[in-house]
Amino acid sequence: MGDSNNQTTHFVLIHGIASGAWAWYKVRTMLEAAGHSVTALDMSASGVNTKTLEEVVTFDQYNEPLIEFMASLAENEKVVLVGHSLGGLNVAFAMEKFPEKISLAVFVTAFLPDTEHRPSYMLEKFIENSPAVADGWQSVVSTTGDEAFMRSTAFNLASPEDLSLQTLLQRSGSLFLESLAKANKFTKEKFGSVVRDYVVCTQDLLVVPSLQRFMIEHNEVKEVMEIPADHMAIVSRPKELCQCLLEFARKHA
Repeated sequence: MGDSNNQTTHFVLIHGIASGAWAWYKVRTMLEAAGHSVTALDMSASGVNTKTLEEVVTFDQYNEPLIEFMASLAENEKVVLVGHSLGGLNVAFAMEKFPEKISLAVFVTAFLPDTEHRPSYMLEKFIENSPAVADGWQSVVSTTGDEAFMRSTAFNLASPEDLSLQTLLQRSGSLFLESLAKANKFTKEKFGSVVRDYVVCTQDLLVVPSLQRFMIEHNEVKEVMEIPADHMAIVSRPKELCQCLLEFARKHA
C-alpha cells in the first residue's frame, strides 16, 4: 500500500476461539466505510461453518478455510491478515505457507508464536502464567459458555448486547494444544519474512498485557500500538482498533 492514502487494501480478518466471522461486524463496517476490501472468515466448526468440532481434530483442519482462501488468491494479489486471540496462530500458519501473498500480519491481543519453539509454546505460557484463568477459558469454550466468566475476563469492557450476542452465537471450541505441540516450528525464511505489527490491549484480563509484551519481545515486530481495550477489542473498542489497522496498513503494507 505504501504511502498512498487512496490505495485500497484487502483486509482478511480471523476470529478467536469459539467465535466467528460475525464478531468483526463493527470493524468490518468501519474498514469498508474507509474504502477498503474486507473478508472475514469462519474457521472450521466456527460461525456458520458446517463442520462440527468432532470432525476437527487438528489445528490444520481448523485452519482449512484460511489456507484454502489464501490458495485461491490471484498470483500477484497480497492481503493484510489480522488475527485476534487464537486467530494469531491461524495467521502464523498462513504466513509460513504463503509469505509472498501477505503484505502485513497484524496481531490483536493475539497469540504470536516465535521461530525457536513449537507453535504451542505461547499457549503453554498462557496456561502456565494464568492457570485459573486458562482453566476457566478452556471450560467456557469447550461448552456453551459461562456468561459471568466472560463478563469478568474477555468482555469486561464490552456492552451487554455484545456479550449476549457472543453467548447466543458461541460454538464449542478447542485450543488444539496436542496437535500444535507436534507441529513444526515456524521458520525465519517464511514466517519471519512477513512484516508483523501488534495491537496491545491494555485492559485485557485474559491474554494479559505482560504476556502480549512477552510475545512481542520474542518476535521481530515492526510496530506496536496500544489501546485501552479488553480482550474483545473487536467489539468493545472497534473505532480505536480500526484506526490502528488503517495506520499499520498505510505504513507497512
